[in-house]
Amino acid sequence: MQRINRLSRPVIVPLYPFPVLAAFLVAAPALAADYQPRETFAPRDMGQAVNVYRSGNGAPGPEYWQNRADYRIQATLDTKTPSLSAEEVISYTNNSPDALNELWLQLDQNMYRPDSRGVYAAGKADKGSSDGYVLDEVSVERDGKTTPVTVQVSDTRGRIQLDKPLAPKGGKARIHIRYHFTIPGEEWGGRMGWGNAKAGPIYSLAQWYPRMQVYDDIRGWDTLPFLAQEFYLEYGDFDYEITVPSGMIVAGSGELKNPDQVLTREQRARLDKARTSDATVAIIGPDEIGDAATRPATDGTLTWHFAMQHTRDVALSISAAFAWDAARINLPDRKSALAMSFYPAESQGRDRWGRSTEYLKDSVERFSARWYPYPWPVAVNVAGPDNIAGMEYPGLLFDGISDEGKTLFWITAHEIGHTWFPMIVGFDERRDAWMDEGFNTFIDVYQSDDFNHGEYFPKRDSEYAPKGGNPADEIIPVIADPNAPAILSRADTIIEKYRHPITYFKSAFGLVLLREQILGPDRFDPAFRDFIAAWAFKHPKPADFFRFMESAAGEDLSWWWRGWYDHNWSLDLAIDKVEPGDATKGTVITVAAKDKLVVPATLRVDFTDGSHRDYRLPAESFIRQAATTVTTEAGKTVADVVLDPDHKLPDEDRGNNVWKAAAK
Repeated sequence: MQRINRLSRPVIVPLYPFPVLAAFLVAAPALAADYQPRETFAPRDMGQAVNVYRSGNGAPGPEYWQNRADYRIQATLDTKTPSLSAEEVISYTNNSPDALNELWLQLDQNMYRPDSRGVYAAGKADKGSSDGYVLDEVSVERDGKTTPVTVQVSDTRGRIQLDKPLAPKGGKARIHIRYHFTIPGEEWGGRMGWGNAKAGPIYSLAQWYPRMQVYDDIRGWDTLPFLAQEFYLEYGDFDYEITVPSGMIVAGSGELKNPDQVLTREQRARLDKARTSDATVAIIGPDEIGDAATRPATDGTLTWHFAMQHTRDVALSISAAFAWDAARINLPDRKSALAMSFYPAESQGRDRWGRSTEYLKDSVERFSARWYPYPWPVAVNVAGPDNIAGMEYPGLLFDGISDEGKTLFWITAHEIGHTWFPMIVGFDERRDAWMDEGFNTFIDVYQSDDFNHGEYFPKRDSEYAPKGGNPADEIIPVIADPNAPAILSRADTIIEKYRHPITYFKSAFGLVLLREQILGPDRFDPAFRDFIAAWAFKHPKPADFFRFMESAAGEDLSWWWRGWYDHNWSLDLAIDKVEPGDATKGTVITVAAKDKLVVPATLRVDFTDGSHRDYRLPAESFIRQAATTVTTEAGKTVADVVLDPDHKLPDEDRGNNVWKAAAK
């Protein structure tokens, strides 16, 4: 059972400045020198023009466009070097209104060159290095004519000068590339590479083919170098083949197109069974690893063929050390997909990778039901070298051999959650890592609540409240740190000390506050779902998200974006004064904002007769002054007053949130 809002609250009395409630809300003079209403509630420029491409309501405009890149790749793995060589054809379509004089490639393997910008940005050399991509031959095909070209390589970017501009609104070109590269080792591979399991090496291959840079309506060619801050990619269809030694198993993004050639009859039968089974089915059991009977050929090579539609990337993992299991994923509208896990024998066990497919299946089902349906036929979790683990690609995850228990659940939910951000909603991770990591961590919070009746509730890991306490308390040192960056910082500038606290935790907790304290689930959830649907397989920017949530939820949130995202402001609401009145007037309670951030808050008043009443203070309580007053109903004596009684807000000083009547 999904629990969209698991909190049980007493009846809330909203406070609005309508005449009928005027007796309850009275403006008070400013009390806090640090809080300036005109600063917090100043007009906020979104920094992005509204036009026919991007609408004022945050949705794609009537003439929104994006370019397209389709890929055909034929690759071969050389396990002796180890290296990968391939021939690739990129079919590129220019849907923009601009003629393009050049094309730009992403050459991410060049980050492993000893003189790469990524090395200098890290401040130290890696433990290993390579030549990056070696481009053996490149040509451009247009109008039936193929012309050799020289790629002007600049770090992790490659520029192709065209002999004539690529026409707007549908111009097409095909880029032919023959290339090879050395596969990074486990100790220096970062987001991809190879390392050893007990039964042999595992090759986790990502960033394994040259690919197109994004040309969009905001910057034209967006050519930030790859400094390890992930990716910004175009969408298209992929058809790829990988030739490997026959004893190896390949886990790939997308659907396996030639099972008859690379699987035995028994394995194909087991896969068919898994497609209709909610229980996990072994395709290759841990006790079958290395058994010659599990392969259709015992020497030479086999070529595995995969295809994936409407995706921005593909990845694969290759090993002779894999066990393999699978189960059906139940999707909305009676559709289904297949959850699969690949792992070496040392990872098996009921409290370890024996539950990976269960975790993967449940996460995809709940994310699909709550937010947006999973779009691909297969979801894959791979146990690979621990130093390369914790990385996501469309339909395929790199997790760790040693992951187990709640850690394996949390990392599985998180990495497959990246399907929604940035694989479906195509955020620019390279500039705005907070959008993919924070948004994904946010949806993970509710998955931890829901899985198996809260087996791993609450989510408390390196991404969210890592000390295991109340996130409202754990975030306070982050926002009180004068050196902590704002969320809206360029991702490459955020040092490791702040990467998880800001990019993951603060971004995710900001969405929790927006959902549960500012808008409420009834307004947040439909708006958030509509945002995902509107921008599915497109490229939204921060301003699009801010505009969309304001328009769809019906709330000017400029004060929230400014305090939580533009700046690292702190919250300190306080009960400044309680003035008991006579029996006909009630008690006057003064609540003040002592710091720059404001958030709607609940004020709970307990009366001596045992009853209590909750007053909901909107953000506008502080739009003209630093304090506001609440007058309780007449005829009741106040026993005590508490601000934020359920401890949901990151209030830096909770000592001023409580008032108790003096004992008589």
